[in-house]
Amino acid sequence: MKLLIAGGAGFIGSRVAAAALAAGHEVTLLDALLPSVHPDGAPAIPEGAHLIRGDVCDAETMLAALDGVDAVCHQAAKVGLGIDFSDAPDYVRHNDLGTATLLAAMTQRGICRLVLASSMVVYGEGAYTSPTLGPVSPPARTAADLDAGLFEPRCPRSGQPLRPELVFEDAPLDPRNVYAATKAMQEYLSAAWARDTGGRVAALRYHNVYGPRMPKDTPYAGVASIFRSALARGEAPQVFEDGGQRRDFISVDDVAAANLAALDWTSSEVGQAGQLRAFNVGSGQVRTIGDLAKTLSAAAGGSEPVVTGRYRLGDVRHITASSQRLRDELGWAPAISFEAGMKSFAQEPLRGE
Repeated sequence: MKLLIAGGAGFIGSRVAAAALAAGHEVTLLDALLPSVHPDGAPAIPEGAHLIRGDVCDAETMLAALDGVDAVCHQAAKVGLGIDFSDAPDYVRHNDLGTATLLAAMTQRGICRLVLASSMVVYGEGAYTSPTLGPVSPPARTAADLDAGLFEPRCPRSGQPLRPELVFEDAPLDPRNVYAATKAMQEYLSAAWARDTGGRVAALRYHNVYGPRMPKDTPYAGVASIFRSALARGEAPQVFEDGGQRRDFISVDDVAAANLAALDWTSSEVGQAGQLRAFNVGSGQVRTIGDLAKTLSAAAGGSEPVVTGRYRLGDVRHITASSQRLRDELGWAPAISFEAGMKSFAQEPLRGE
């Protein structure tokens, strides 16, 4: 199979490329090589892959890159919470205009197989249960509550803290920041494309991905990279809120394996034409941000984390999801435990080191 990986020189895209090459696929990478992501210029790419420097928002570039391609793995995106709302136009351009341009070019080339890198952020605050109301979707946390150290989402009727639960793929989308909104729109655009063209889309809703060659020292990086960068500077990780935020941390190599399983799904009879099928991609191990900071610090021989009580208004408190659909329907299972992954990650270089 000839595979195009948009965003293929990035953190996740490059690992998907290596896995695809190992599986015997012909791999082309398309990447804009933005200085904010690649400050040192073009990175080393997996041996055997072909790199095209170009922007997914450019229609001519996309058409040329898609010549002879059988399937597309779309990893290109501006990620993270960002700095403030002034980032919004850039997020929308890279994530949504780029996806629309890619899908239009795929239509012209007659390509009907797509794996889309989505995110668990599309669920917003995820799933909760109220002792009085049962399952509820909590309102956004207020600055007044957060200033007072009241971090847990509260029942809209009783005001009591809610109990977090696992979220499943059929839950309604509830994006609560700009990045989340653009990831939800990528799914909506891809679903519309599938219905219109008879294409097949596997939307992989990643949890918190970590691993070697993550970008460092940037407000757009994930929390694992931010903590790892602090430790590399000899500083203690700064933990926001009280560190009790629940997440699911998954190795980039397990994510790469999920992408290959999803590619197989797009070519199978199970991958019905005209359909977008969402799959949560997580390790199945619920951890807290505090757990991450402590485990990574210990593995790196660094300082004890500092719980700051600070917050970002766009952050969600708890978001963990069930990945059972991915296991059952695609035969995928994570291979790297949290403890083993953190031990390795503590010693591996970040991008730019």
